[in-house]
Amino acid sequence: MSANLVSIGVIEPAIRHNWQLDEVQALYAMPFNDLIFKAQTVHRAHFDPNEIQISSLLSIKTGSCSEDCGYCPQSARYDAGVKSEALMPVDEVLQMAQRAKDQGASRFCMGAAWRKPKDKDVERVIEMVQGVKALGMETCVTLGMLTDAQTDRLKEGGLDYYNHNLDTSEDYYSEVITTRTYQDRLDTLDRVRNAGINVCCGGIVGMGESDVDRSNLLIQLANMLKHPESVPVNMLVQVEGTPLMGTEALDPLVFIRTLAVARIMMPKSRVRLSAGRNNMSDEMQALCFLAGANSIFYGDKLLTTDNPMTNDDLALFKRLGVHSGGSSYA
Repeated sequence: MSANLVSIGVIEPAIRHNWQLDEVQALYAMPFNDLIFKAQTVHRAHFDPNEIQISSLLSIKTGSCSEDCGYCPQSARYDAGVKSEALMPVDEVLQMAQRAKDQGASRFCMGAAWRKPKDKDVERVIEMVQGVKALGMETCVTLGMLTDAQTDRLKEGGLDYYNHNLDTSEDYYSEVITTRTYQDRLDTLDRVRNAGINVCCGGIVGMGESDVDRSNLLIQLANMLKHPESVPVNMLVQVEGTPLMGTEALDPLVFIRTLAVARIMMPKSRVRLSAGRNNMSDEMQALCFLAGANSIFYGDKLLTTDNPMTNDDLALFKRLGVHSGGSSYA
């Protein structure tokens, strides 16, 4: 093997949990073609390169959240035009899950706009989880902060994945959220992992953070004792009425680099191309898949923001020669 191929990382490194900032910044600084080649090489070592796992996300309880996340139109603190809705009936959720399955989704994700759920709410969500599993789909929920008892109940109820994003680096976090600490998020993730539930955890880029912040977010994720099984990478969707409206748009190539670096640092995780796809061209999404993203959300809504229509995604898949399927963790 040539020295040049070795220098750009064709030889697959071992799974690591000890990344340092200078190493991650060096990955970001690589020539774009070399970075993509390295990410694609790592990707092919663990996944079918032409397979995309499809999830569908439903807001099962919308709005009136007490948190002040600067990107979120569901906060009660902002006038973003989101209508508050109570927790959905179980049968309606299952109808939506069946529809998602019929359209090709293998995992059904349910999100509730809570700072932390009440015990009675968790029991309702468990009914939904069990109904979705009976349809033959994987289940994921995002409910905010959990107690030990609630986490154990979700595990007993059969939950497959719990989503709890870190959003950004610890240093930048207070610029975006003040009503919940970074440690609160880490504590919830520890509870989920200790209960034996798979972890879905990523972040949002394009919120005004620095290159160092993006690197430190990925370090926080990749240096966990076990990598998150799913790593959603979101591009900020700017919503009128939220504090982050008007933030300078992130260079699309920086976003693609972030996906590539995530793939290199967390080789066996599903890296999910998440929020922001509605503002991405087909060509940009194709580069995201080339960089190692191998999961998307289907459907016309991601909680309360627009997402490409299912038919558009199917058309893009056909043009790219990729297909849906695969287990969520290799």
